[in-house]
Amino acid sequence: MNRFESLGGWGRAAASGLLVALLAACSVEPTYKRPEVDTPVAFKEAPAAASAASGASAASAASPQDTGTWKQAQPADDAHRGEWWTIFGDPQLNALEEQAAAANQDLKAAAARVQQARAVTQAAKSDWFPKFDAGFGPTRERASAASQFQPDSAGGTTGTIWRAQVGASYETDLFGRIGSNVNATRADEQQTEALFRSVQLSLQADVAQNYFQLRELDTDQDLYRRTVALREDTLKLVERRFKEGDIGELDVSRSRNELASARADAVGVARQRAASEHSLAILLGKPPADFSFAEAPLAPVTVRVPPGLPSALLERRPDISAAERAMMAANARVGLAKSAFFPKLDITGGAGFESATLGDLFMWSSRAFILGPFAGTALTLPLFDGGRRKANLAQARSKYDEDVAQYRQQVLVAFREVEDNLADLRLLDDQMREQNDAVVASQRAAHLSRTQYTEGAVSYLDVIDGERQVLISQLQASHLSGTQAVATVNLIRALGGGWGDVKPAGDEAVGAVAPASGPAAASADVSVDQVAKR
Repeated sequence: MNRFESLGGWGRAAASGLLVALLAACSVEPTYKRPEVDTPVAFKEAPAAASAASGASAASAASPQDTGTWKQAQPADDAHRGEWWTIFGDPQLNALEEQAAAANQDLKAAAARVQQARAVTQAAKSDWFPKFDAGFGPTRERASAASQFQPDSAGGTTGTIWRAQVGASYETDLFGRIGSNVNATRADEQQTEALFRSVQLSLQADVAQNYFQLRELDTDQDLYRRTVALREDTLKLVERRFKEGDIGELDVSRSRNELASARADAVGVARQRAASEHSLAILLGKPPADFSFAEAPLAPVTVRVPPGLPSALLERRPDISAAERAMMAANARVGLAKSAFFPKLDITGGAGFESATLGDLFMWSSRAFILGPFAGTALTLPLFDGGRRKANLAQARSKYDEDVAQYRQQVLVAFREVEDNLADLRLLDDQMREQNDAVVASQRAAHLSRTQYTEGAVSYLDVIDGERQVLISQLQASHLSGTQAVATVNLIRALGGGWGDVKPAGDEAVGAVAPASGPAAASADVSVDQVAKR
């Protein structure tokens, strides 16, 4: 009979354990589903040839990224993007990118934020495990007569109890409270990692943009040096004609004014270059006083970046991935807020020694244990809290709705940035071609006016106007070259990074749209841990 009673007790214990396990599996967290976004089949401003190839490749064997076929986007914020800046074929730019990755402080701060998020996730995961602690010390207590099964006249007993014990506590994951919290912190961690990649991509793009802007200013400085030299020669010519009595002093004054103005403008460009050089030093993590960059004119940027598919953009943009991770965290916190409406089960216990005297504390007869809550109850069910839990749930749901709206807005912004830069590059080609024709025409006009002035056929005002037009058209051509280089970098930034198989600058095509992969790509991206150790 005792044997069957024992088996019955074990059966009840097993049934209780099974019930707890089933309740723990009943998570009230909503199933996460990525919200739908209006994704176009192709970019409107993509080059016509690429668009035609994209539309025709639906029936070909090309990959989905190279075609116009829509596909479901998945976050790929941890994808290796490779050293995309090498497509410009500039060793100095490559060296600057390496220096920035090694010493930029914003990148280090982003890496530190990732490590913080990882620690928070680890702390949340610890709730899945029991907690143990040890204690030692005396307790002065008075026991009532009733608790000692004595009459009221006994008055109870007072004494000191010495205890040395190990305590344990464990909260069962009823209704997924712990799991939802872990899911939320893990999504937060993934969001900070995506933001780290976003900071990394922004840093790489900022270095490249600042570098090209610096080179554009170098081109401007070279133009002003040649303009100053030309106007010095013109001043000598005017002064000689003035001495010969061919012209009046007015032309001499005008020539000196033009020379002084050109020199002043050259100083202004030098001032802009100094500020740009200082900004580049900060990106590299260096004091401006310890950094200088040799002057070199901007080389034309001829690379062409394939835009790929809009759906692929949702995968590659780290800021879009970060926005989606925020939605995942908010969704998990909805489940966390829901779990507050359900019971909570805490299992506690302790075992050790207790004695009325310190000398007898560790005797075998002093052993003791307790199973159950030290105070309160093991299973608690919330009844009334003035609407706090309901308000927390409403807040969690509203936060999720906010993150959904922000995600969709971020997607729209990403599409706009790609379209803007595609349009810039497409129209800049036409504008630069026309501007180059304007430079040639202004140089011819300036040469003719100078020759005719020497022969006395035109006034000096014609010479001044011709030289001004040459300088203006050359500066505009330099500005357009710099804008084209920056727009190319901006397009790469807007697309979320670089690609695997790229060709050096000067080739017509610049590689595939697929993200870089493999060992070479893995070595190109700097990890969070690598940045944190520097």
